[in-house]
Amino acid sequence: QVQLVESGGGLVQAGGSLRLSCVASGRTFSSYIMGWFRQAPGKEREFVAAITWNGGWTYYTDSVKGRFAIFRDTAKNTVYLQMNSLKPEDTAVYSCAAGPFDCSGSGCYGVASQIRRYDYWGQGTQVTVSS
Repeated sequence: QVQLVESGGGLVQAGGSLRLSCVASGRTFSSYIMGWFRQAPGKEREFVAAITWNGGWTYYTDSVKGRFAIFRDTAKNTVYLQMNSLKPEDTAVYSCAAGPFDCSGSGCYGVASQIRRYDYWGQGTQVTVSS
């Protein structure tokens, strides 16, 4: 049984940092892509960042480029989202997801950012950024 368990959310002031973790278990993720999505109150879930388990290709939505970094520790089966220079508009529930596909290069962004490509989801962790 695949499980994705997030942690690391919390309350932080604007300009601060948080690091989210997602521990994956239940199968081998070597041909998977791991993504972070977020959903703010009253809004649809949106793509934040993704990383391929093989090769470590990374993809970001424009609003977080230069502020957020996604990386993985394959030995620990864990994916991280380092969030710096946080803004109030980053407030949302952040969820980790795993999709059964592998790709590489800049052309993969369109696939990596699609919610429907991901089969497994964590329960989410709340991130609140105060102004």
